[in-house]
Amino acid sequence: MSTNASREGLRNAPRCDFPSTTRRLADHRKQALVPLLCLVVAIVLWGANWPVMKVGLAHVTPVWFSALRFGTGGAVLFVAQIFRGGIRLPKRGDLPFVASIGLLQMAAFTMLGALAMTHLGAGRSAILSYTTPLWVTPISIIVFRENVGRLRIGGIMLAAFGVATLVNPSAIDWGNPVVVASNGALLIASICWALCIIHLRYFKAVSSAFDLAPWQMLLATIVLVPLAWIIEGGFSADDTITFYASTVFVGPVATAFCFVAVNAASSWLPATTMSTAMLGVPVTGVLLSLLLLGEPLTAPLAAGTSAIVIGIMLNAIPRRKPNRQTFRRRK
Repeated sequence: MSTNASREGLRNAPRCDFPSTTRRLADHRKQALVPLLCLVVAIVLWGANWPVMKVGLAHVTPVWFSALRFGTGGAVLFVAQIFRGGIRLPKRGDLPFVASIGLLQMAAFTMLGALAMTHLGAGRSAILSYTTPLWVTPISIIVFRENVGRLRIGGIMLAAFGVATLVNPSAIDWGNPVVVASNGALLIASICWALCIIHLRYFKAVSSAFDLAPWQMLLATIVLVPLAWIIEGGFSADDTITFYASTVFVGPVATAFCFVAVNAASSWLPATTMSTAMLGVPVTGVLLSLLLLGEPLTAPLAAGTSAIVIGIMLNAIPRRKPNRQTFRRRK
């Protein structure tokens, strides 16, 4: 090949447009930054939801408060769907997920947590409610024969130690049946949430989580309203700014907005990152309860919280898969 031909080939070769590539990378980072910021805001708001619920429970009964949360949150999501192209009915394959999430994660989890918080601190309630891996991993092993490594088993044992620390005789009054029942209600609430996680892990809905969320909240509201009437009688809340503000926060903000924000972040971030990041919710709940409500930081609360958080983090570490290329070389 002549020198002229070489020059001609170089002249006609495809160029690497560095400014364009850099611009695309910058745009991609900006797009990813939005859901990441949404996730951070959602974690802070969900953590703040625990002390806000504690404040709100001084102005309205717990089951009615839970019904208001999903009634207002679901209404906001229905309106959001209308603006995004219309409300979509759940398909037949979605109905089990509408039932499990609506009844267990929303209605049961929230009602039990609200009932417990009428007798317990918001920080303790937040931590005990987030002990779901303590139940998810054993169910995965026993029922679905999932292969779980020693690290995750160690994490479960550490989280179990944290729960034992929070409910040991020096931390709670075992002679008070109401306090004991309230701590038990929080653990049952976490089991309800764990069953939903198991359902979502091993089975798949037809429609998206965003399409199903308002229907799940509607089902939770339909169940909670008659329960509130039976357990607490007619609706009775004081006519104060605190009541209205707390209702707006736990419903449209902490339920509707946070759900959309986390759903947006899930489409950009790895599942492991999401699982670890969600640990910020109970930690934020404890910190804000200490700062805003003046709840005491006792030794059992500090030790139990640390053990549970570290145990859940160990469960969030993904299992390493063997590298096929390395395996072939060894072979």
